[in-house]
Amino acid sequence: MSLNKLNPLDFSQPAIRVLHLTWFAFFLSFVVWFSHAPLKPLITETLDMSGAQWKALLILNVALTIPARIVIGILVDKFGPRNVFSGLLACSGLLCLAFAASQTFEQLALTRFLLGFVGAGFVIGIRMVGEWFPARQVGLAEGIYGGWGNFGSAAAAFTLPTLAVVVFGSLGGWRAAIACTGLIAIVYGGIFYWRARNTPKGSTYFKPKKSGGLEVSSKRDFWFYIAMNVPMYAILAVLAWRLGPSNISLLTQSSVYLMYLVLLCLFIFQFSQIYRVNKDMLKHGVPEHDKYEFKQVAVLSWAYFVTFGSELAVVSMLPAFFLETFTQLSLAEAGMLGGAFAFMNLVARPGGGWISDNFGRRRSMSIFIGGLAVGYFVLSQVGGGWPVWLAVMAVMCCSFFVQAGEGAVFAMVPLVKRRMTGQIAGMAGAYGNVGAVTYLTAYSFMDASTFFLVIGASAVVTFFLVQMLAEPKGHMSEMMADGTLQKIELT
Repeated sequence: MSLNKLNPLDFSQPAIRVLHLTWFAFFLSFVVWFSHAPLKPLITETLDMSGAQWKALLILNVALTIPARIVIGILVDKFGPRNVFSGLLACSGLLCLAFAASQTFEQLALTRFLLGFVGAGFVIGIRMVGEWFPARQVGLAEGIYGGWGNFGSAAAAFTLPTLAVVVFGSLGGWRAAIACTGLIAIVYGGIFYWRARNTPKGSTYFKPKKSGGLEVSSKRDFWFYIAMNVPMYAILAVLAWRLGPSNISLLTQSSVYLMYLVLLCLFIFQFSQIYRVNKDMLKHGVPEHDKYEFKQVAVLSWAYFVTFGSELAVVSMLPAFFLETFTQLSLAEAGMLGGAFAFMNLVARPGGGWISDNFGRRRSMSIFIGGLAVGYFVLSQVGGGWPVWLAVMAVMCCSFFVQAGEGAVFAMVPLVKRRMTGQIAGMAGAYGNVGAVTYLTAYSFMDASTFFLVIGASAVVTFFLVQMLAEPKGHMSEMMADGTLQKIELT
């Protein structure tokens, strides 16, 4: 396969076969993760849910993914993508069946909260694709993986309402439709384990020297890393407060205090693990060949906060937004139009990766972040007086920049430090979910127009942060088992 050309239809190449196996695994994880969003009227009617309860369900759906992406990043670096992705699909399929069988709001809330773990599947494929493709192709390859996989949320919006209403044809049809997605995920988990491999034949799968946290290169980066963990716990504390008696009343006040205590204990534990991993570095430093700048991880994480975080939030509320703004639409039509946001993933995310590979990674990301800011400011003006086709065009234009920005982020992630790609992807991915919970929490207090304005304003701030990125160049080095250095090209 040429270093400069990637043909996704050349199935004679092992790397292409692995790419397709992996993006489809990610696709299924997103179908499972967002299977509930387009079925809102049927689910709320069956269980007589309030609007506040539904918004709580949307927040719960993305909450657990924050710590899950950190955990999955550690597991994939240690055990390999093949084992971890297979297990994740099987477990999430079982949880999906449990969600479909739920009889109370509390059961729905618990299973939907646990299903947030499936959103961590994205991290697994980032490491696998990074192993199979060189730097000159990795942006496009990761873009295909992420973009085609992310389309799972649109596929759920397009197909599940029709499956529930037309095929199963009853108020409880949503249960059968969601259960089908769980069964497919379980079966594909077995197929993925059978066919996928972690690396090309003869290649080394580099593992971190220690597990439990990222290795950093300086004392300053150590404290920077600790500080970057604070927002992940803070937003989970906000979520616990939001679910408490002063808001949605899903948790008692005692339960809220218990959640605060658990989060504090987890933060202390994570601090101890990060210190354990880096204590030798704090005393003796690291060799020059092993250094990297943690600011790269931090800026990429904030960029993913505003790109993927806003996408998760918007795809969660967009079908209902179309249904409520354009009252002439049916449930199935609103679901399909809401899926227009994620539909652009098919071309935008691979396109963002390809542009990043060929025209500069920082420059490309700056353009995409600026474009999505403008896009959200336009969406804030959409109202019932707009033609439906124009609203859909505004959604698709905005989503192009959002998903191209996601492609640009993960065109850089595999080029920071190879042996920790899973953990770096985990942190960036977790920040995507921090963004989703932040935006969805904000949405629970405001109307859709203000919601879009808030996202646009945060994108403007992120644009200036992106200017701090250093363009990858030269090589990064990893230590082979025999003590020799292997140089991995970055350009």
